[in-house]
Amino acid sequence: MSSTSGGSTTLTAGTDKSDAGRQGGAGGSFMAGPVGRNLGLVVALVILCVVGVITAGDRFADVDNVLTILRLASVIGVVSVGMTFVIIGGGIDLSVGALAALASVWATTLATQQLAEDIHWIVMVFTALAVGAVAGLVNGVVIAYGKLAAFIATLAMLAAARGLAEIIANRRTQIVQDSDFLAFFAGDVLGIPTLVLIFALVAVAGWVLLNRTTFGRRTFAVGGNAEAARLAGIRVQRHTVKLYVLSGITCGIAAVMIMARTTTGSSTHGTLWELDAIAAVVIGGTLLIGGRGTIVGTVLGVVIFTTLGNVFTLNNLSSSAQAVARGVIIILAVMLQQRLATGGFSFRRPSAGGSSGGPSLSGSPSGAVSGGTTAEGGPGGARPTATGKTL
Repeated sequence: MSSTSGGSTTLTAGTDKSDAGRQGGAGGSFMAGPVGRNLGLVVALVILCVVGVITAGDRFADVDNVLTILRLASVIGVVSVGMTFVIIGGGIDLSVGALAALASVWATTLATQQLAEDIHWIVMVFTALAVGAVAGLVNGVVIAYGKLAAFIATLAMLAAARGLAEIIANRRTQIVQDSDFLAFFAGDVLGIPTLVLIFALVAVAGWVLLNRTTFGRRTFAVGGNAEAARLAGIRVQRHTVKLYVLSGITCGIAAVMIMARTTTGSSTHGTLWELDAIAAVVIGGTLLIGGRGTIVGTVLGVVIFTTLGNVFTLNNLSSSAQAVARGVIIILAVMLQQRLATGGFSFRRPSAGGSSGGPSLSGSPSGAVSGGTTAEGGPGGARPTATGKTL
């Protein structure tokens, strides 16, 4: 904060993050912080496990059932990690399920499998990753440079990718023939399924990328206030493209995992994954308006949703009841999110002094102007007249 007199400015610099910190400190709300939110998710998971043990007994607590839950969570969990980056960056990706289906189909065509047989099964993995990355690149370019809303662009990609997958596969299920590929990805290491280890590695890599790199800091900045990020020197459009490419790569990894789990590549893979991923990310505490989120929260959200489905299945409850329960949980999670973020059930981004991400200045409309000064002749300040007097 700086203050001068006689034609200078009174400047108060602030950002969304520091402002949110002051709000949390003023209210003394531990749950508003990331540690508190994650602790709440852990408590919810423990309660859900207790309910599972009470209602399903040994069937739920069995080691094989726990490993089944982790296997199911691992595939959608990898997709959710990529979705977390996109949503923190202020976007949304509705095409993740279709991209995984397209990647699985392309990686299991006769030509790709023949090439894998001649060289190595890693060819199938690279094919899936490349398809996901290219599709994500298309999404990012259309959104960042084509100025198309992320919702519309990714919805179009959802339809296009699913249709292309059907054309390539001729609406047939393609069988994975490479036994070495299946043995590697469907196996386990020290009793832990390989798919679960892949999910763990992706989650750890995502956490490091988000919290310990410049890329992660820029992601928070772009999602919190894209214009302020641009003024700070961040290439917002280029960074947005990178976020969707990252999401596409995670879809490619998930495609490899679903190929190993089902031994097939199919245009029907990934149906409604986008909803599951968004639900897990929201439950994990990531704001849908961007600017805040955690990988740890997303992982817990995925496990909670998968465990909920497992408890429902063990108690012979219908999939329709599961869908209703998930919908209610998503609504409650979003409402709680907004309550913690803004102090009320409002979808407006929290701000202080009328500015977001920029300096606040007295003597301007609403008491603040981002980036201006009240110096004589400056934006928002007094202007000299021809006689030398100020207006």
